[in-house]
Amino acid sequence: MKSYAVILFYSHNYAIWAADVLKKQAIEHKLMPVPRHLSSECGYCVRIHEHDSHRACSLLTDNRIEFDRAETLGEA
Repeated sequence: MKSYAVILFYSHNYAIWAADVLKKQAIEHKLMPVPRHLSSECGYCVRIHEHDSHRACSLLTDNRIEFDRAETLGEA
């Protein structure tokens, strides 16, 4: 089993742009609905492997893609 994290965004557009940046950098990811226990604001988040969390957040910051936070989900 692998541990995952999700990155939460302020809008759908940021989530889509983030998925594009992660794809270009070959970071495995999945655009998915936000688990309701985490937030009810933006409907989408990006799921990544937990070990890629720091790198992904740095890439998003460098590309001026605003996000709320990264949350660890545990094993999936």
